[in-house]
Amino acid sequence: MSINRIWLVSLGIILLLVLIDRAQALDSVVFTANALATTAPYLLLSIFIAAWAGATGADNLIAGAFSGSPLVMIGLAAVAGGFSPFCSCGVIPLIAALLAMNVPLSAVMAFWLASPIMDPSMFVLTTGVIGLEFAVAKTLAALGLGITGGLVVHALTISGGLTDPLRPGIGSGGCGGRKVRDPQPVIWRFWTDADRRAKFFKEARSITLFLARWLTLAFLLESLMLAFVPAESVTALLGGTGVGPTAIATLVGVPAYLNGYAALPLVGGLLEQGMAPGAGLAFLVAGGVTSIPAALAVWALVRLPVFALYIALSLGGAFTIGLLYTAWTAL
Repeated sequence: MSINRIWLVSLGIILLLVLIDRAQALDSVVFTANALATTAPYLLLSIFIAAWAGATGADNLIAGAFSGSPLVMIGLAAVAGGFSPFCSCGVIPLIAALLAMNVPLSAVMAFWLASPIMDPSMFVLTTGVIGLEFAVAKTLAALGLGITGGLVVHALTISGGLTDPLRPGIGSGGCGGRKVRDPQPVIWRFWTDADRRAKFFKEARSITLFLARWLTLAFLLESLMLAFVPAESVTALLGGTGVGPTAIATLVGVPAYLNGYAALPLVGGLLEQGMAPGAGLAFLVAGGVTSIPAALAVWALVRLPVFALYIALSLGGAFTIGLLYTAWTAL
């Protein structure tokens, strides 16, 4: 069995530290182990939630968000994006399926903007790593960005813009598409079905390995950041209540964002060193929606006007959300 490249990166960092600073290597390993142990209860709960959603078929409930009047669909789609656990292969194929089936772009955009920011597993881990207030703010940010983006697209669509959003040749395949085209019933008592029990354990194993490798790397990087990045530098660049720190965090979030789960410990460490809370939230929102891998996937799927609007809504929304949260925390 080949070793995942994320594990290799973590191992490489530790070996490099052993060569140049053996004491820091030991400190980083201890820091990472302690951080993983501290977040273990939240980690286990998030794994259970995600595996349970897959085994019961609760993620199929997302199909109900894309029916009704356009305004109702926008609200439901934002909620579905912000609260529904979704399989890792599903987001991009799902968007293609929705658009190919002529679901209004406004509802699709609402889901698309809200989905990368928050889900139940992310909420639990955000609470454990940063705090409940920040997790609630991030959830509200997901809903607010999704609804606002959907309403903007709805207004543009009514005026005659944004027709035929998909690039030529884009189909509607993928497991995400099937959830909408052919939603399956939810079986809450999944343990009574052998196949669903097997799916639960398979999902739990897959999610455990995914979170373990990303959080190990994230806590390792956090240990290096705390060791080598002066707190006063972070405070000077990203602290305070002005628009500058939030704008910088919004723009930096695009190339620097690793993964929704991996970013949490990094932002937690920056907040401890003086980063403004609003800047931290802006980083997570902007990075989640417009990280380079996500942006490339969107680019490959939709025409240029839709892609440009997606980026503008993401960055503009993240910046505004950061300012609002900074104002709230200053009260």
